[in-house]
Amino acid sequence: MPVRTIGIGIADDAEKVIRGISESGVSSFVRVYARDSAIAIPQGMGITLKVCTDPAISLVADLMDGHIDAAVRGTLPANTTLSALKNSSGVKRLERAALLETARGERFFLAPVGVDEGWEIGERIELARKAQEMAVRFGLPGRIGVLSGGRAGDIGRHPAVDRSLADAELVARMTGGVHYQILIEDAVRDCGVIIAPDGISGNLIFRTLIFLGSGRGHGAPVLNIDRIFVDTSRATPDYANAIRLADSLLK
Repeated sequence: MPVRTIGIGIADDAEKVIRGISESGVSSFVRVYARDSAIAIPQGMGITLKVCTDPAISLVADLMDGHIDAAVRGTLPANTTLSALKNSSGVKRLERAALLETARGERFFLAPVGVDEGWEIGERIELARKAQEMAVRFGLPGRIGVLSGGRAGDIGRHPAVDRSLADAELVARMTGGVHYQILIEDAVRDCGVIIAPDGISGNLIFRTLIFLGSGRGHGAPVLNIDRIFVDTSRATPDYANAIRLADSLLK
């Protein structure tokens, strides 16, 4: 099998990104995209530096042109990078699912995770189906757990809660999933896919687990393009997991 190349972007925290590459242990080469030509690159580890005026544009262009086999956002800004990826791939919106791990070692794909994602029922249905395919590829349960803003007994307490419960029932029925109501602690024990009520709550779940709950993030693959792109948060403490995820998707 030929050695593949994974690209990763740096806008700040260069040392953290380079450390993540070094600790990832992947067999693929890694190409770093950055403006700063003075970034210290370890020798003999298959890491190269591409200095460019706009690392986000260059990273996406090289991915789409086949000059690299997979890409990780790293610390590049989300708006610039994801907009370039969306425009280059010709999709109206990007669909992502984050591979997360609890402090107890329970792994699952969570979607939606972007604040502008998953607001329509049809979007959550598509995310659930594509995330299920990804979960099965990684040996996780194919069961889909759909969350809502309350328990069944909360019907009537607020119109938004009623709507959330009804929407989740529909998403579960259309995907063959299970409506776990607000009980995420039960869903993660049984499911390889968790579908949040909307992008804001999904983003809050992600940030609470990673930054407050001693969990781990492994990156968020984009599900609806024909290239391998793993999105990351600039606040993530470690990029090794995202690089390993991109390497696994290549294999």
